[in-house]
Amino acid sequence: MSSSYLPATTDSIAQALEAETPSEAISILYRVLENPSSAPDALRIKEQAITNLSDLLRQENQAEELRSFLTQLRPFFVLIPKAKTAKIVRGIIDDVAKIPGTSDLQISLCKEVVQWTRAEKRTFLRQQVEAKLAALLMENKEYPEALNLLSGLIKEVRRLDDKLLLVDINLLESKLHFSLRNLPKAKASLTSARTAANAIYVPPAQQGNIDLQSGILHAEEKDYKTAYSYFFEAFEAFNALEDPRAVFSLKYMLCKIMVSQADDVAGIISSKAGLQYVGPELDAMKAVADAHSKRSLKLFEIALRDFQAQLEEDPIVHRHLSSLYDTLLEQNLCRLIEPFSRVEIAHIAELIELPVDHVEKKLSQMILDKKFAGTLDQGAGCLVIFDDPKADAIYPATLETISNIGKVVDSLYVRSAKIMT
Repeated sequence: MSSSYLPATTDSIAQALEAETPSEAISILYRVLENPSSAPDALRIKEQAITNLSDLLRQENQAEELRSFLTQLRPFFVLIPKAKTAKIVRGIIDDVAKIPGTSDLQISLCKEVVQWTRAEKRTFLRQQVEAKLAALLMENKEYPEALNLLSGLIKEVRRLDDKLLLVDINLLESKLHFSLRNLPKAKASLTSARTAANAIYVPPAQQGNIDLQSGILHAEEKDYKTAYSYFFEAFEAFNALEDPRAVFSLKYMLCKIMVSQADDVAGIISSKAGLQYVGPELDAMKAVADAHSKRSLKLFEIALRDFQAQLEEDPIVHRHLSSLYDTLLEQNLCRLIEPFSRVEIAHIAELIELPVDHVEKKLSQMILDKKFAGTLDQGAGCLVIFDDPKADAIYPATLETISNIGKVVDSLYVRSAKIMT
């Protein structure tokens, strides 16, 4: 930073905007902020300079400089209202978040800001930064620390009755419990978020987040029809805002594959809204839908290999695709063994183009799950399939007769008891 400051005027801001290089513009804006004037007009110009400087540092990917810049601004925060301070602090933290590879820096920055807000007794700002910190810890898979932070924060926010922040925190807690595979608590937190949201106006983006999380939880419970309706609501909200999360909502809408409605996928993708998001995410789901329609394991595995980033690395999609793969494998095996009463396992493995040990393991699991009647002759390496046993109608009829006799005896006992009295 230069030792000579510039006047806090619109001319100085214009000078920074007209600078030939970003480094020159940054230098000018720093000199404007060094101006000791605390007049209302000067403070307003300085606020504008802070916004411009933060944007420039973000564009130049100077994350560490943004962190030190936020620390340097603390004396200035004493001169402006707390609401404006909160807006500037959150803005700088968001700018750091937009720089790739700064996850650890964001966590340490948020912890520094939390300590400063505690010392300055800025409760509202501290709660917002702690919520942001919990989200960062969750993304970094530091679940215990994030959960401890949220549990204390929820109690505090409930006492203050800040509904909008409570919606954010409850939704975050739901995502955290879902990551820990605790579905009952994830659903309970989501219900709390919905209850708080019903009492206030919730921005469309936040409502989209709630619907997206609802869809994810319903899909986890295999209620794919309800999940689809929630994903559709989330997609409409994000699409109206041109939010990049719209493509993920659209991708998850393709859970129709899971209810054997893979033919509907092409219609969703080729719709007016779907055509806006054509790309690898939707191509991946289309490939899976095609494989499911043709009941082809080979096409399914090709889709998993070609679109690994979109399918295998998305934990939500990957979990359901594992279930879909098992279903598809079972359908193929049932179709292949149907003509046989005794068949070599190696022959089935050759037909389905999978390793013998993998096929043998799956067949034994299907026998135990009573998907078909049969046994594995491991000595001969064969599968023996039994005919479906026909239920003998005499046993249910006998049980019904005995039950009716029991009712008659009970009735006669009641009548005899009345006569005796």
